[in-house]
Amino acid sequence: MALFRRFGLFALTNIAVIFTIGLILRLTGLDVYLAKSGVPYATTLLFAAIWGMGGAFISLLLSKFMVKASMGVQIVDPRNATGWQRDLLTRVQRLASAAGLPMPEVGYYESPEINAFATGPSRNSALVAVSTGLLNGMDSEELDGVLGHELSHVANGDMVTMTLVQGVINSFVIFFSWIVSKVIVSQLSRNDERGSGGGFFMEFMIRQLLMVVFGLLGSIVVAYVSRAREYRADAGGAKLAGRSSMIAALERLKVAFTRDPIDQRGETIAALKISNRAGGLASLFATHPPLEERIAALRAKAY
Repeated sequence: MALFRRFGLFALTNIAVIFTIGLILRLTGLDVYLAKSGVPYATTLLFAAIWGMGGAFISLLLSKFMVKASMGVQIVDPRNATGWQRDLLTRVQRLASAAGLPMPEVGYYESPEINAFATGPSRNSALVAVSTGLLNGMDSEELDGVLGHELSHVANGDMVTMTLVQGVINSFVIFFSWIVSKVIVSQLSRNDERGSGGGFFMEFMIRQLLMVVFGLLGSIVVAYVSRAREYRADAGGAKLAGRSSMIAALERLKVAFTRDPIDQRGETIAALKISNRAGGLASLFATHPPLEERIAALRAKAY
C-alpha cells in the first residue's frame, strides 16, 4: 500500500511539473515561439518529467542497497546482538517507539569519522546506520541525540521529500537544457548562410553545457530545502532524546570536525548524514547548516 501511495505521489508531482512548465511557456509566449520554430516542446516536456522524476524515484527505491554497498554497512541482527550492538538496538527501538515508527534496520560501518545517516524508501522500510567513530567517540546522551535526529528524518518523510524536490529540479534541468540548446542551434543555423553541417554535434555539446549550468543552479535549491529539513530534524531529535542531548551531540560533532578525518566514501551520501563540512561559497551547496547555527537555533527554540 505504501508503495502505491508513493507511485501516486510521484504521478501527481509529475502532473504538477508538466502543468507548471506549460504555464510558464504559455504566460511568456514561448509556446508559440517554440511551435513556430519547429521545436517539439510538448514531447520534450513529457520526456523530461518522466525521466527526471523516474530517475529520482529509482534512486529512492535503491537507496538502502546503494548505501549499504558504498559504505560497507553491517546490519545488526536482533537475534544475535550482544553488548554494544544490543545497546544500540535498544536505543533505536526506544526512540522509534517514541516517534511512532516501526523498528528500522540498524547498522554500523567502519569509519573514524563521527557521523550517522538514515535512508530508505519509506517510514516502514528505513535504515539507520552509525559509524564506529561515532560509537567510540560519543557518550550515551550524545548518541541518543544523533539517533533521535536520524529517526526524525524518517518520521518527517525527508527521504521522500528530498527525492520529490530532486525529481522536480531534474525535470526542469532536462527540459530547459533541451529547449534552449535547440533554440540556439536553430538560430545559428538560420544565420549560417553557408548551411554547414555539424548541427547535431553542436546541439549536443550546448545541451551538455546547459545541463551542467542549470544543474548547479538547481542544486542550490535542493541544498536550501535540505538545510531546512535539517533544522526540523534537530527539533525532532530534541523532542525525542531531549534538547540537552541534541545540543550535546552537535557540540561533539563541532569538536570532531576540527580534528577528525573525513570519510571520502561518504561524499556521495553527504545529504543523508547528520552533518557535513562546507564554508564560503560552497555553503550555497551545503546540505547541512553550519553546526553553530543549528546549536543556536536549538538553544533559542526556533524550531
